[in-house]
Amino acid sequence: MSLGDEPGYPETGHTRTRLPEDPYGGASRRGGRSSSRSLVTVVGVVVLLIAAIAFANRGDGNGSSTTTDTGASGSGNQPASSSTAASGTKPVEAKSGGIPSGFAHNAQGAQSAAANYAVTLGSTGMYNKDDRHRIVSSLYTPAAAAKLQSPMDAAYSTSFLAKLGLDANGNPPKGSTFVSRTVPVGTEAEQYSDSTAKVSVWYMGLIGMSGTSSTNPVTTTWKTWTFDLQWDGNDWKVGSDTQTDGPAPVPGDDQAATSDAISKAVEQYGGFTYAR
Repeated sequence: MSLGDEPGYPETGHTRTRLPEDPYGGASRRGGRSSSRSLVTVVGVVVLLIAAIAFANRGDGNGSSTTTDTGASGSGNQPASSSTAASGTKPVEAKSGGIPSGFAHNAQGAQSAAANYAVTLGSTGMYNKDDRHRIVSSLYTPAAAAKLQSPMDAAYSTSFLAKLGLDANGNPPKGSTFVSRTVPVGTEAEQYSDSTAKVSVWYMGLIGMSGTSSTNPVTTTWKTWTFDLQWDGNDWKVGSDTQTDGPAPVPGDDQAATSDAISKAVEQYGGFTYAR
């Protein structure tokens, strides 16, 4: 069904978004995006390939985008079922410190690793110094982790956390819930060998503060995260990674939830271990 097929819907090619009369206690979504653009100005000079900066970068207000075109839309072409269907292969046998580990030494294992690493690197744990060090040391090669720790600590500075509404330890104000999640939509093994793999993860990110006094409501962002993985003899490790904007779908006609509903959803719905 096309957008113009909806009864009473003008054939403009645009969708409608319904917002509560007073989302997040008086902070409109438009106001939240304006605040997020100010945040981008503060941290835009920090060149780090990490989810925190990517999530905070939600537009510069001039309508420009660095979205990568990954294919012609509306062409009617369908991908081969083998390229998009889930494999059904169990992703991991164990977890280390809550982080999935022990991925298969094959292309599917590399894709599963990349998806789960994106989830971990996009989590709220990255905003706490001790948790961040543990995550980076677990997911990256020793050489890459050694190079990233100091720049990451500088990027996640007290002033940066304060712009997000967090204290120096990455904690939100009492009565508020900070949301930072990566939700993989699909993966692609661009290159693969027994020792290395290049895997792209298309994902939707959730970022923002849920609370009655929040001026940065939880919003979505769409990006593609590409990991250069190395096999270390036991598992896949990240040697380097990059991110690009999109591809982002047209927003749907969904009513924005209240801060209370978002906070309850974050507490109620846990994450997944992703498999190719």
